[in-house]
Amino acid sequence: MIYKFLRERLSWILFFVVLQLLVLFTAYIDNSIPFGALLYIVFLSTLLFAAFLFVRYQKETRFYKSLLSWDDTYDLASIASAGSPFEEIVMDMLNTQTGRYKRESSLHLARIEEEKDDLMSWIHEVKTPLTTMQLMIDRLGDETLKSQLMYEWLRIHLLLDQQLHQRRIPYIENDLFIEMTELEPIVNKEIKALRSWCIHKGIGFEVNLPIKEVLTDAKWLGFILRQLLTNAVKYSSASDIMIESGERNGQAWLSVQDFGRGIDPKDLSRIFDKGFTSTTLHKDSAATGMGLYLTKKVADSLSICIEVESKPSVGTTFTLIFPKSNDFVRITGSM
Repeated sequence: MIYKFLRERLSWILFFVVLQLLVLFTAYIDNSIPFGALLYIVFLSTLLFAAFLFVRYQKETRFYKSLLSWDDTYDLASIASAGSPFEEIVMDMLNTQTGRYKRESSLHLARIEEEKDDLMSWIHEVKTPLTTMQLMIDRLGDETLKSQLMYEWLRIHLLLDQQLHQRRIPYIENDLFIEMTELEPIVNKEIKALRSWCIHKGIGFEVNLPIKEVLTDAKWLGFILRQLLTNAVKYSSASDIMIESGERNGQAWLSVQDFGRGIDPKDLSRIFDKGFTSTTLHKDSAATGMGLYLTKKVADSLSICIEVESKPSVGTTFTLIFPKSNDFVRITGSM
């Protein structure tokens, strides 16, 4: 800040130096003027000027130092009050621009909330005819046609469910209910929801749950499992999907293992990135790149660690490691 202040006042400093040199030069060429006395006056003037610069530095930089330490919010209260006409101009412009940005931000937030509410309403409206379609499909006598229609119905249902939860995730803290949750009902519910798809692809499940309960939110754990099982079924051929639970270092874990196409090693670090699909099958238009991204966001909110092991053409294992009870103090404030 000192360097910037001196650079800002460089023209004034040079002007003062030139004046002092002019005085000394005049005394040098005019013998009637005592050179020593003028030299003493120049020395005192320089000391006074240095003191003047020091005082002005303290006063003039206070405002700009507070600007440098200003945070990213629109709160101008942390900025020092203006002490000069130019600082008042800066503050007036900051107040004007901040007020405009606040109004625009409020307007954008209101529009986003309105669009979110409209989309949520639309999703709920669409679920009604989907339920009717499911009942109609169940009454079909042609098993082949029934299986094909249920497969397409399930794809629509899962996409709508993903969109619904995507809109809820920003407010997930308001929707958490942490308790000891039984794994078997949640796992069975998600397997049952994918039954028609699994039958269509010839995929079965092997479930082994020695650890019966984990500390988590049942609804959001169901969403995580839904995404992992959907991926496992989508990228697997006729084979079994293994679902197991266990305990490691005092922490419960739940794994979902498939024997599908696997994940390329160079993609493993990016699978949770928003919109990322695959570098090997980049032309797969059915992939949205949102499932694992949303899974990771929900898992982080639940303090669940996700480990991934995968080999191309061998399969993939996702392991959910659940937190201990004291880890949830950070989330809920009490347990």
